[in-house]
Amino acid sequence: MKKTGKIVLTIVIIIALALGIGSFHYNVQDRNVLVFQFGKIVALKEDPGVYFTIPFIQTQKSIFTGERLYDIPTTGVTTGDKKSMSVNAYVTWRIVDTKKYYQMLNSVETAQGRIDTAVYSSIKNVISSTTQDDVISGKDGSLGTAILNRITSLAAYGIEVTNVEIKVLDLPEDNKKSVYDRMISERNVIAAQYTAEGIKEADTIKAKADADARTTVSNAEAEAATIIADGEAQYYQILAESYSADPAKTAFYKYWTELEALQESLANGGTIVVSEDNPLYGILTHQGSSSLPTPTAPAASATE
Repeated sequence: MKKTGKIVLTIVIIIALALGIGSFHYNVQDRNVLVFQFGKIVALKEDPGVYFTIPFIQTQKSIFTGERLYDIPTTGVTTGDKKSMSVNAYVTWRIVDTKKYYQMLNSVETAQGRIDTAVYSSIKNVISSTTQDDVISGKDGSLGTAILNRITSLAAYGIEVTNVEIKVLDLPEDNKKSVYDRMISERNVIAAQYTAEGIKEADTIKAKADADARTTVSNAEAEAATIIADGEAQYYQILAESYSADPAKTAFYKYWTELEALQESLANGGTIVVSEDNPLYGILTHQGSSSLPTPTAPAASATE
């Protein structure tokens, strides 16, 4: 009997130890533990460390409370200027009230369904009050922030969205071709305008260059004429000064110029009237008009 009693005692001790060891649990970072007793939540363990439950009476459930990633399905929206767009985004979310989360949702899939509805509603509200150009320019992050700030319906489920990022912001497939054609047409109009402005500016530059060239040539011709006139004036002044100093040279110069004028007139078929006392009269009556002698300069005087 004593031996049987020892065996029973040993078994009881082993069971007690097993139950005692099984009653101690350990919680880690980013996890919360709900303790249940008869199906009701009686405790919440939020901090890392060891906690105790009553064997056979209490049970526990560990729930991850760190950030999770959820990819929002692509949705169609309409901008404030009535243009259709498709948006694909992803969010990060976490559990902020473990009791509410368990009581209201109790699964990640259910939570994601609530998040999907809330985020889509926020995306629709934000983009419907924004023009397409502003929506596109908001891809740098400001659009995601605006969407995040409009999400307010998830606190009742013990969860919150911590960030919203736009992955794809595009036109619907059935609208892309028409939009691209319109963009090409607009760019062609701009290109044609630039070309026309370039041609106009080129014509203006060419016209100015031609006017400047004509002005330069005209000024050059006028300056050349002035220089030639000054040269001829100086030439005749030099001749006058040279021949006026000596009466014999003056007479020769007068005779020479008259002879040149006569020769040019007769060569062109002209008619000339010469008085009898003119020295040319003797030349014309004795030698004829077809072969006029070339006058020679007078001999230098003894004084020169």
